[in-house]
Amino acid sequence: MTKAVRRICVLAGAACFGTMVLQAGQPSVEARIAGLENNVEYMTLLVEDAELQIREDSVVRAVEGMRQRLRENPEEGRRCAEEILELENRIFEIRTAKGRLIARINTIEQDWVLANLNGAAPSPEPVAESVPEVPEEAQARNLVYNPCFRAGLSAADHAALLQAQRLETDAAECMKRYVANHTTLRQLAESYRTASVESEAIALYDRYMMLDAENRALADSLSGLWNFIFDNKSYAYDYLLDKLGHEDLLAAQEDAVAEAARSMAELEGTTASDEIVDYVLRKQVIVDYETTVAGALGLAKASDSLRSVAMQLCAVDYRLPRQTIEERSFLVFDDVAFSSVPQYTAKHPIPECRVHARGTIYRVLLGTYRTQRPPTIFRGAYPLFYTVDKQGQWRYFAGGFATRQEAEEAQARLKKRGFVRPEVVVWNDGVYRNVTVDGEAAPGVFCVEIDTSDPLSDEVKAAIARTARHAGLSRAGQKFVVGMFDDRAAAERVESAIRQAAPELEIKVAETTE
Repeated sequence: MTKAVRRICVLAGAACFGTMVLQAGQPSVEARIAGLENNVEYMTLLVEDAELQIREDSVVRAVEGMRQRLRENPEEGRRCAEEILELENRIFEIRTAKGRLIARINTIEQDWVLANLNGAAPSPEPVAESVPEVPEEAQARNLVYNPCFRAGLSAADHAALLQAQRLETDAAECMKRYVANHTTLRQLAESYRTASVESEAIALYDRYMMLDAENRALADSLSGLWNFIFDNKSYAYDYLLDKLGHEDLLAAQEDAVAEAARSMAELEGTTASDEIVDYVLRKQVIVDYETTVAGALGLAKASDSLRSVAMQLCAVDYRLPRQTIEERSFLVFDDVAFSSVPQYTAKHPIPECRVHARGTIYRVLLGTYRTQRPPTIFRGAYPLFYTVDKQGQWRYFAGGFATRQEAEEAQARLKKRGFVRPEVVVWNDGVYRNVTVDGEAAPGVFCVEIDTSDPLSDEVKAAIARTARHAGLSRAGQKFVVGMFDDRAAAERVESAIRQAAPELEIKVAETTE
């Protein structure tokens, strides 16, 4: 560890917890870093975070109760499902708010550490010649709180060890929240695959994508926390065992770390999160190492406690299955055909045109009328659909097409069949436009540019495949280009999907000069 890093660890981990904040009706909290207990904004944010956690726990319990009710009363399935979805939306809103609070809390802590870095006096590096034996009545069940570490380590290294121990709680919370989210993601995916109502499916899909993004953020946080914890604990334990001449134990620990790395390599990319696998595998290694250290130092209480933790870790399921979801399309594409046998009658009338909230579909407008028209005037064309606009006019459409070109080919055939003025129209995410009357940019003028020289992740490629199945993906210098697209709306949907999969990428919709 460098002196600068050690000095930061001293500042971040110095002393114990700060002054307790306790107001009427508020949960009690303590400053996570000594020196910030008098920062009103910081302590207020900690209180708000604790309150949000209480609210989240309450809603989670409500969801569990509703799922139990659903299992016991299947006939209430629809109502229960709606209430569960509403409760899960509340959980997401709470977790989103918590995320913003935690980001601000972390910023305040980092700013405080950096501001006090230059003022921190360099700590001497006294090294005890031996680690004193501790009577059983003076031993602590938590290994790092035993006095032998304070005596055997420098002040900076001891502060870093204590800070690592405090961060164990944060790491465990990240793991807990990730696993809970993973369970919810699986349930959302199952509900999404079976949803028959488009609006319900869209809400489920959006909820899934937001929760999936939250889990990616949790995995990143866990990785950063765990690397700090593992490195500082390993350093402290290695240092003490080296002083005591336990070369055999040091060698055994090196072998254990190497074995964990091999196991991690074998599982890489096969589970929902490499970070979760890494955390649990190395957590098992460090707990086993701590048990060994406790035994070498004669700390029976800590040794017994750690063996209990090791047993609990063995039961942790870290091989969470990879969770994927394919965005469903409720659009139905159908070419225009003609039949001598009437396809629509009084008993089988022309259906109302369904307007989809997501996706692009072209149709051919056959005519606009003040009143409803009989099917016979449409010369046997099918499939047909109608809408009634705000002025009460009836519009009749034929077919459903994925591209403008297909719609224009159908338009030409309809003209040959005697239709006077068929017009190509399009809905983009529920927004209607008459292409023939209003005009539309020539095909292939919009694309999505991804500004990166690094290979695209599997998540980004999957997002592109979901939203732009027929669009090409190519590299142009230091950029990747997706498209071309007939209209900006289609390109913007792809841009949004890529941004959800990889928020860190620089992405934009560009219009070509063609």
